Amino acid sequence: MLDIHQLNIFLTAAETLSFTRTAQRLHLTQPSVSQHIQALERHFGCELFVRNGRNLELTEAGLKLASLAQEAVLLSARIESEMASLQKGVVGHLLIGCCTTPGKYILPKLLTSFHDRYPRVQVTCSVLHQRDALKLLLEGRLHFTLTSLIETITPELESVRFICDRLVLIAPLRHPWAESGEISPDQLVQGRFILREEGSGSYEAIRKALNDVEISMHDLPTILTLGNSEAIALAVREGLGVGFVSEKVLEAFGLEGLAIVNIKGLEIQRDIYISRNKRQPATIPQTTFWTYLFSPDNPLRLCDKKMEELSFDRGVYERN
Repeated sequence: MLDIHQLNIFLTAAETLSFTRTAQRLHLTQPSVSQHIQALERHFGCELFVRNGRNLELTEAGLKLASLAQEAVLLSARIESEMASLQKGVVGHLLIGCCTTPGKYILPKLLTSFHDRYPRVQVTCSVLHQRDALKLLLEGRLHFTLTSLIETITPELESVRFICDRLVLIAPLRHPWAESGEISPDQLVQGRFILREEGSGSYEAIRKALNDVEISMHDLPTILTLGNSEAIALAVREGLGVGFVSEKVLEAFGLEGLAIVNIKGLEIQRDIYISRNKRQPATIPQTTFWTYLFSPDNPLRLCDKKMEELSFDRGVYERN
């Protein structure tokens, strides 16, 4: 009989193509990983990996098993969750992937409220690049994602607009822009900017807003690129330059030593969407969490005027 534990080890090895990294990820020894893979190969009577020194490559049989094993492992987790829920209420594990701002400033409040109501549901939240998160969601390795890259969402996913995140321009208190409090868009090209990396949700929101006033991101003199908004706020506070950060970061981080600079006629904001894979059978905890998003008990539900459902029609998403 097939062993789900062995299939899970195989799937991790198929992803990492390394028994060493598989052992590290699953907190096993490397000999134990090798033994489980060999047991599977004996069971099926074929090799699953081509071993070339330390390098691994999936055989044709290994590739076939990888797709089937993923379905089996997911079904096993669903069975365990639903049978436990019959006895103990809602029980299970949620896997959520998100970009930086939702992960630090949106999810904690939501998950605290959800956990108060469903204390037997464990949640693992991974802060990832948005495209990576959506890829894992499509592969069934995440249950939900929070991202702002709605244009990359595919027909397999069901998505709703969850919350609006406003980005503001900040400057050190002694900066001329801070003293005036307001600038025109064409003055932006005179600044010294500290920005997020290209491809991040913040970067894309700024790029789209500037395009509307015919300014390219490449027109902004950029002296430093940083991987999170807190680092940008710290660098601005030290007087290194100016930058854009989420209002939610400032709510948590504070405005000491910083000033918000208004840009005439320019609003920069991004909608944060929560998505699930509608092609994957949902467990009781997953269905419960999705329903909770729309309930009055969700503390963030009230922060947005309306959650807009999205439908896929002829290759583009349209708001209903």
